[in-house]
Amino acid sequence: MSRIGKKPVELPTGVSASMSGQTIEVKGPKGIRSFTAPDDVTLTIDGTAVKVTPRGSSKRARSMWGMSRSMVANLVTGVTTGFKSELEIQGVGYRAAMQGNALKLSLGYSHEVVFTPPEGVTVASPKQTEIVVEGIDQQKVGQTAANIREWKKPEPYKGKGIRYKGEFIFRKEGKKK
Repeated sequence: MSRIGKKPVELPTGVSASMSGQTIEVKGPKGIRSFTAPDDVTLTIDGTAVKVTPRGSSKRARSMWGMSRSMVANLVTGVTTGFKSELEIQGVGYRAAMQGNALKLSLGYSHEVVFTPPEGVTVASPKQTEIVVEGIDQQKVGQTAANIREWKKPEPYKGKGIRYKGEFIFRKEGKKK
């Protein structure tokens, strides 16, 4: 039995869900998101809750049960509060600035890196050393943050680079004489 799958997903006030076949569409104050569930599970809407039940007792049906419930819960979270990923920049001369809709990064290269976020994701730089990625799709927000971090990953000797906020970087000791 899936402990996650057993729990129904509560729909807060201002959020509505509609079904068409295996596709559930959730509308909220921040936008509209949809998810197509695999054929191994059944989605039902009971008033203000969405229930996910497996169609059989196979291993795949049980694993899709919890995953589908988590995906529906992420839809509801996305359209109500949204998702946010914060990055911080460390290093002398490393900084970020907004240039219109694009993010301009100075990361010690001979050129400045200009990053344009994908559709549905907003990127902001409240300080020169902070980057905030927000959106209603958790996958897009995480992938955008990973793409920004990819430009200059934190190195283990001085810790310079772009890291997630609160990320621990294992530091190495330098050469000894």
